[in-house]
Amino acid sequence: MPDRTTSQDSISASLTENIRRLFVLRNVEILAQLSVIALAVLGLRMSLPLWPLATIIALFTALNIVTAVRLRSPREISMDEFFLQVVLDVLVLTGLLYFSGGSANPFISLFLLPLVIVAATLPSVYAWRMAALTIFCYSLLLFVHVPLPEVANPHFTNFHLHIFGMWFGFLLSVALIIFFVMTMANTLRERDRILAEAREKALRDEHLVALGTLAAGTAHELGTPLATMAVLAGELAQEHATAPGLGEKTRVLREQVERCKRILSTLSAKAGEARAESGRRLALNQYLESLLSEWRLSRPAVNVTSKIGGVQPAPHIVADKTLDQAIVNIFNNAADASIDSVEVTARWTAETLALDVCDRGAGLESGTDELVGTPFFTTKHEGQGLGLFLSRAVLNRFGGTVRLVNRDGGGLCVHIDLPLAKILTGVLQ
Repeated sequence: MPDRTTSQDSISASLTENIRRLFVLRNVEILAQLSVIALAVLGLRMSLPLWPLATIIALFTALNIVTAVRLRSPREISMDEFFLQVVLDVLVLTGLLYFSGGSANPFISLFLLPLVIVAATLPSVYAWRMAALTIFCYSLLLFVHVPLPEVANPHFTNFHLHIFGMWFGFLLSVALIIFFVMTMANTLRERDRILAEAREKALRDEHLVALGTLAAGTAHELGTPLATMAVLAGELAQEHATAPGLGEKTRVLREQVERCKRILSTLSAKAGEARAESGRRLALNQYLESLLSEWRLSRPAVNVTSKIGGVQPAPHIVADKTLDQAIVNIFNNAADASIDSVEVTARWTAETLALDVCDRGAGLESGTDELVGTPFFTTKHEGQGLGLFLSRAVLNRFGGTVRLVNRDGGGLCVHIDLPLAKILTGVLQ
């Protein structure tokens, strides 16, 4: 499951953005209310109760100012607070309609706007509460209100005014719903996307924990047989020191056993941590060159061309073991795909590293794009598909991204974009 803090932060951020849009909506409403009152009094010569209406609009303006101040506060906004803000809007609209004809006012349809806002942004329990409130206010205005005065302008009648007001109210409602509610819906979709990413990250972390546990257990179990092999290799070297060619073979065997022991020692390290003291501080160009040199020694048959360059002097980084292995895994995948041609290109600025590893293999088959990089999916005849999955997970922890793109003429390019901030400091999330 996604982290509860991530979920709450995402919900709070969307509510804050929605209240900000509510603040903008109120500004539009205040201007529209003043314009309609001015038109009714000056253009249609209607005798409206101006002082009560002006008092309600002034209170509404004060409420909006308080909302603007609240938006500057670091305190998180809850669903109850957002619902209360919309309730206050309904009460203000009810007050304005009470002094301007009640249910006979053509702008009575504006009661639908707060209901749509709540239904689009909050859980259903809040939508039912808002429906009950708007129905109550509408029903109350049927019986309790100040009647609209007659129109003194000879070119208009109350009926014409009502028809025009209904048309204008409909246009206003459509415009506000399209602008406001659609942007709120976009905010909700963005929140859902963030939560989906959090769920995906949680599942990926579960895989990594399981793999880390398996790796540590395997390293512990293999330690004893490797130690036995090292002893036997030493004894063979002593017993057959004079045998032609055998001494060299036993030396290579002992070196390979020692290499296996070093690899298992790395697997036994604390899983999931990248510590500055566990790495080495190098200039970025030196780090990449040494990494390529060590990899060439382990894969001498691979034809590799490399191009490394960037701003000088190159930034210094803390070269972590997990980052080494992540990049080497991608090198190995390219070499497995095409041993005759592997191209490595590295470019960096003071803030980012762009690393491209390209091969001339078969590339990605159609329909496998989404599966590549997931656990236990591989396009190779051997292997379990964990190399690219682990590389992507490690690079994501450093803030990097991995993209796979088929090359023109055949082959595959792995594009790595890695921010340097975390490896400059050696600090991870």
